[in-house]
Amino acid sequence: MIKIVAIVLLVAILAVLGVAATRPDSFRVERSTTIAAPPDRVYALISDLRQFNTWNPFQRKEPTAKLTYTGPSAGIGAAYTWDGDKSGAGRMEIVEALPAQRVGARLDFMRPMEAHNRVEFSLQPHSGGGTRVTWAMTGPMPYVFKLFTLFSDMDTMVGSDFSAGLDNLKQIAEKS
Repeated sequence: MIKIVAIVLLVAILAVLGVAATRPDSFRVERSTTIAAPPDRVYALISDLRQFNTWNPFQRKEPTAKLTYTGPSAGIGAAYTWDGDKSGAGRMEIVEALPAQRVGARLDFMRPMEAHNRVEFSLQPHSGGGTRVTWAMTGPMPYVFKLFTLFSDMDTMVGSDFSAGLDNLKQIAEKS
């Protein structure tokens, strides 16, 4: 009886490991919204990382996290690090900045798990003077993360935060 249980358990573990191996090698999470403000106003709230952190949903979840800004105040080279009990530790640096069009950043997580991703904000003029904003994050999916995504995927884990962040951005941009 114990031998049968052990064999069944071993087969189940091997099946889970095998299914994880078939998962994609990368991920993409994306959310969009339309904001009743011109692209240059929205861009300023994204490309300046101090402004970014006024609406950043992850910063709002842990306002006591320690933030350190380096480089220029906005645009390419602007960076900040964070260190918090809930949010872990990491660094974000703007590596692409096309005024009123796009902001691209390298996003490095150090704790609780190391990960290196890319974040992109795309801004498209929308009818009536508004802006269509898309927030996307892409990154590699190492095998350990593939195992993890069998039980919870990146879109579920991060997508609601992106939506909340875009709602925050919308409120601030439309008040200005």
